[in-house]
Amino acid sequence: MYHALIMAGGSGTRLWPLSRKDRPKQSLALVEARTMFQVTAYRLQPLIPLERVHVVTNASVASIFRSQVPEIPEANYIIEPSMKDNGPAVGLALTHIAHADPDATVAILTADHHIGKTPEFHRALRAAYEVAQDDYIVTLGITPTHAATSFGYIERGDAIGVHQGLEVFRAQRFTEKPRQEVAQAYLASGRHFWNSGMFIMKCRVGLHEFRRQQPEFAAALAQLEPTIGGPDYADALQAAWAIAPKKSIDYAIMEGAERVAVIPVDIDWSDIGSWASLLDILPKDAQGNALCGNQVLAIETSNTLVRAGDRLVAVMGLKDTVIVDTPDALLVCSLERVADLKQIVEQLRQAQRDDLL
Repeated sequence: MYHALIMAGGSGTRLWPLSRKDRPKQSLALVEARTMFQVTAYRLQPLIPLERVHVVTNASVASIFRSQVPEIPEANYIIEPSMKDNGPAVGLALTHIAHADPDATVAILTADHHIGKTPEFHRALRAAYEVAQDDYIVTLGITPTHAATSFGYIERGDAIGVHQGLEVFRAQRFTEKPRQEVAQAYLASGRHFWNSGMFIMKCRVGLHEFRRQQPEFAAALAQLEPTIGGPDYADALQAAWAIAPKKSIDYAIMEGAERVAVIPVDIDWSDIGSWASLLDILPKDAQGNALCGNQVLAIETSNTLVRAGDRLVAVMGLKDTVIVDTPDALLVCSLERVADLKQIVEQLRQAQRDDLL
């Protein structure tokens, strides 16, 4: 059967002060009235019913997501003991899903992506599920619109065929966050796509790659699998997590996988990883400002994001700025520095200001 896995374990420090450790960005309504997690789960309907949607997250925020989409069965929540990047989380989730459905094919998605074209997204997933039946790990490639250095890239190789009207290619090479001149060459080549971070695979194919590339962790997962639902599970999970590699899924298995296919898609995709990326997709006024909330007054201001709370936020004479007002913290940051907000979070951590993290 076809399943979906939503990865919802990230902290989202680049969206501080709105995103906090007990209120991660996936649980926030950033683009529309629904939260990002709700958007991700309900966007899969009716392609993947919610009883076949799984969530991997941490214990501190799982209850938030359960309350936001109560139709997802509680048994479908897979709790990671601690955050070790998303590679171990995917391995753990594949083990759980395969335990319940040994023949499962799963789409691995994140809860912080904006996708503006849902019908095209469904078509791409149908195509990817079909290609995955030939034991490919399939990724959706986004046609780059500029020479971004903050995204990974996938180079396409030979054509494999056409599924659901979409061309499918072998994935020849992954490159993580290239230098500016390299990104410009990729943009000009027409053979490179942004790595969307969405992967579709049979569970057994993904677990095969873990055995091949992360053998020690894979062996621990194999010992964990028969304990799922039993009294020995907690101990087996701790043992597996103790040796889990702190790697992204790209580094853990994707870059070295044996059979990888890429489907170029046009789904109006954006990775909402910072206030700058959010500004790109929010509705804007004639001056390019995204003014969120009823209590915002902007005069002689352009290309600026203002998110107000319960009090008036008035700005004048600003350009390329981000202002986020919350009850206990106010952020004022130049647009070009929003990718560095983790420096603020780290200083707060060193100052033991847990109340602001």
